[in-house]
Amino acid sequence: MTVRVQTADFDLSAEIAALRAHNRKVGAVACFVGTVRDMNDGDDVVAMELEHYPGMTEKALESIVDEARRRWPDSDVLIVHRVGKLYPLDQIVLAAATAAHRGEAFSVCEFVMDYLKTQAPFWKKETTPTGSRWVDARVADDAALARWGIEASNASTDAGGEPDNG
Repeated sequence: MTVRVQTADFDLSAEIAALRAHNRKVGAVACFVGTVRDMNDGDDVVAMELEHYPGMTEKALESIVDEARRRWPDSDVLIVHRVGKLYPLDQIVLAAATAAHRGEAFSVCEFVMDYLKTQAPFWKKETTPTGSRWVDARVADDAALARWGIEASNASTDAGGEPDNG
């Protein structure tokens, strides 16, 4: 299975070993593990809740994997994304890629994360000491995706081009 959305934590070593087992000729494995920050936008973060639409989210993640495999046909990709209530330093997401060489594996992994940040239907709500707030999409995430030739317009901006964090 190349895409999973789950509440349970994941074991990075076990996930990488399983991914490599599919193709023993792999020369490189690259991965990204995202964690809950303890601070965001100048405020302490006590917890984060991630919501999604079951079925729709997995389909979106599968589309990301399909596009990565189209661009890098000899690579393999794994995405594990957690949902539910998480706390600072908890793992949120794993994007891993295998390829013949490290540069290709890094590119696949970076592409997957840039695509995921803008196109996957997840909603994040942070809890701070002063209350809860939804985390808005960022213009920088759309710009990162654009360098792969994909246009996204998820982040709102104000008249000056800065994120409108409302």
